[in-house]
Amino acid sequence: MRRNDPTGAPGTVYFEFIKHGNTIKVVAIDAESGTEVSTLGPVYASENELQQIAYKKLQIVLQKNARPPKKRLF
Repeated sequence: MRRNDPTGAPGTVYFEFIKHGNTIKVVAIDAESGTEVSTLGPVYASENELQQIAYKKLQIVLQKNARPPKKRLF
C-alpha cells in the first residue's frame, strides 16, 4: 500500500499456508506496512480460494487503518 493511497489497496502481499489437521491457516502480509491478517479454511478448499479470502480481509484492514479515527464524544 502506498502511504497516501486513500483506498488502502495493498501493494506486494506475501501469503503463508499452514496446515492444522482438517484446516489450513492462511496468513496475508502487506510488504510495505507489515500489516498481517489470517483466516482459516477447510483442507479441501483450493489454495486460490483461500488466498482470495485472506487478500480481501487484508484490504478491509488496510482501508480501516487508512481512514482517520472517528472523534469520540466522551
